[in-house]
Amino acid sequence: MDTKHRILLEALRLFSQRGYDAVSVEQIAAAVGIKAPSLYKHYKGKQDIFDAIFEETATRYEAFTDTISVHVQDSEQDVEVFEQITDDNLVEKVKALIHYSLHDEYVSQFRKMMTIEQFRSPELSELYSERYVNQIHNYHKGLFSKMMAAGVLVQEDPAILAMMYDAPILVLLGECDRHPEKEEAYMKELEAHVRLFYKTFNRKE
Repeated sequence: MDTKHRILLEALRLFSQRGYDAVSVEQIAAAVGIKAPSLYKHYKGKQDIFDAIFEETATRYEAFTDTISVHVQDSEQDVEVFEQITDDNLVEKVKALIHYSLHDEYVSQFRKMMTIEQFRSPELSELYSERYVNQIHNYHKGLFSKMMAAGVLVQEDPAILAMMYDAPILVLLGECDRHPEKEEAYMKELEAHVRLFYKTFNRKE
């Protein structure tokens, strides 16, 4: 692994444990096993490191979600897939996504860092809301709206429907972060939620 990538990994580990403001460039460099001047050969400073971590996380997440036909950045791509989906396939997709979010070390550490920093930085609070709330909500709102137009879902307010779908999933993800020993039980609750939502709002049911 090259030094530039090791800097990102160690910085992310430290940020997720201590918070962004509590970590210095010198501490990051020491964790990598280099001096601060050597670190500056790769990144301009701590903000530049954070920006690179953000981009790397987004790239990893999008690469994974592409493999299960979930494109949070553009719901239009997924309409055809979800118009034909069964409840079993939907559960499989949601579980895969949550498992990845919990167990991909890079993505998991980034989410935990952002969870901490949303209470310390207005800028990162806004970024947290955009990435972990608004983007997901807008994706499902757009997806559900198109599925209603196609006659797949019952006619309801797509924004409210998206909120009903997303909120339990986000709550259970947070519970898994706080209580990893209960992950199996939480995943059963997740499956029950997804199946009930499907049964309630899918016209085929």
